[in-house]
Amino acid sequence: MRISMHPDQFVILNSPNKDVVNAGLREINYQIAFLNAMNLDYTAKIQIHVGGTYNDKIASLDRFIKNYNTLLSDDARSRVVIENDDYRFSLNDCLKIHDKTNVPVLLDVFHHECFNDGQSVQKAMTSAGNTWDKNKDGVMMIDYSNQEPNSRKGKHANTLDEIKFKDFLYSTVGFDYDLMLEIKDKEKSAARVRQIHKELLKLDLKSGFPPK
Repeated sequence: MRISMHPDQFVILNSPNKDVVNAGLREINYQIAFLNAMNLDYTAKIQIHVGGTYNDKIASLDRFIKNYNTLLSDDARSRVVIENDDYRFSLNDCLKIHDKTNVPVLLDVFHHECFNDGQSVQKAMTSAGNTWDKNKDGVMMIDYSNQEPNSRKGKHANTLDEIKFKDFLYSTVGFDYDLMLEIKDKEKSAARVRQIHKELLKLDLKSGFPPK
């Protein structure tokens, strides 16, 4: 297992309110201290969202870039990664931030399904993976979930959709990544994911995917 942190939604580095930004920085620094106390290297990450758009998405992106570059310590920049969300900041938006900050981009597969710029999941994984320095950051991390049926778009599923997950695994053979589940029943779905993965490993990888 790989340890990581995912602070609550109140960590907003691109807020126009300095008090909100400072509160977010305090939380990030607390979680850095927690990870450091566990003697974990910099592959243990702190995952945050870009934040709000505040009626001006371009200015909000620029504000995140400025605050990341000027307010975060070297320790924080070695821990923090950003993820795409389901309706405000797409993977391409996160890649633009990476170009100005070098922050690794964690691909949220479910959010990418909700809000993207036309890239396939495979292309998105390639683009996100290129933002990670494997020697320093470790292999890329991704989030995985499904849409909860009969609910608002973007709501995480209560339990794993096994068929969709199998299709996802088949489609990402050849990628090197650590996967984090954002499924509501947590350990129950995690146990099923482990079993599905074991079943996949028993297949002949040369026979092609998905199996006939």
